[in-house]
Amino acid sequence: MTITNWKTGAVLCVAQLLSAHWATAQIVATAGVNYNQVALLKWSANQTTTVPGGCNPNGFAFDGDYMWVASWCNGYVYKVRASDTTIVGVYPSGLGPTAAAFDGANIWVPNAFDGNISKFRASDGTRLGQYPVGAFPQGVAFDGTNIWVANENSGNVTKLKASDGSLIGTYPVGTKPVGVASDGTNIWVSNSGDGTVTKLKAADGSVLGTYGVGGRPLRLAYDGNNMWVANFNTNNVTKLRAVDGTVLGTYTVGLGPYAMAFDGSAMWVSNFSVDTVTKLRVADGFTFGMFPVGDGLEDVVFDGAHIWIANFFANTLSKL
Repeated sequence: MTITNWKTGAVLCVAQLLSAHWATAQIVATAGVNYNQVALLKWSANQTTTVPGGCNPNGFAFDGDYMWVASWCNGYVYKVRASDTTIVGVYPSGLGPTAAAFDGANIWVPNAFDGNISKFRASDGTRLGQYPVGAFPQGVAFDGTNIWVANENSGNVTKLKASDGSLIGTYPVGTKPVGVASDGTNIWVSNSGDGTVTKLKAADGSVLGTYGVGGRPLRLAYDGNNMWVANFNTNNVTKLRAVDGTVLGTYTVGLGPYAMAFDGSAMWVSNFSVDTVTKLRVADGFTFGMFPVGDGLEDVVFDGAHIWIANFFANTLSKL
């Protein structure tokens, strides 16, 4: 089927096709048209705004109004107004900032080469402190009370009190932990060196389980029921049931999946090696589409209306 004119009866044909086949979700892209996207009026993924993102941007956090971007090679954090992509502040963090997390009032940024984490007041960018963690910290997450940091080169996670940065505990996990996420009760850590995910009880750091996923798991995302893991070396994502770690599905995406963001119904996956994002339906992993973005895609964040991607090699941010 081809569509030559949107003002002709071809639009009606698309609607009829969707009506007949929607329940079986068998609609695929034909001649460059994704009919699910047409029916849902999902045009935003094809409209990309690109803005400067510092030097090798690789981690994001959204505070409700602004994006905070960790800029790997210059050691700064950029504050970007989400509504119009204006950079409103640039703040020194440390050597090799890798990620960001928002605790409701402050932004936390791990500095890989310093072995510490910076805390910024979100309202004005004031750096409130730097706190030691483990060797080569990578991922960071907030559990509602505390900050958790995955320390790649020390094989553990650090738990800090968000109110003052004091150390609560350090807990061993797997080999080369890089990603960390909270499900509201427990902490999940991706171990990039051994292809597993460790689930810890947030209250005391005790290990509740270790689950096999794909090759070189990196960042994680929670959809309200399940934990998703991006497996860089096997070009897929794993969906784990959060309550018990059961693998519910493994879904092929693009080459080098790095990170994910949940938009309420779909999971968006950044494919580092092919410069695209894949959109998956969380219910069953159905692929809605793959969309070209920048160069060297790393972190992905949803701001409530748009998907943001850090383009590491392009030194830009993309807003879909």
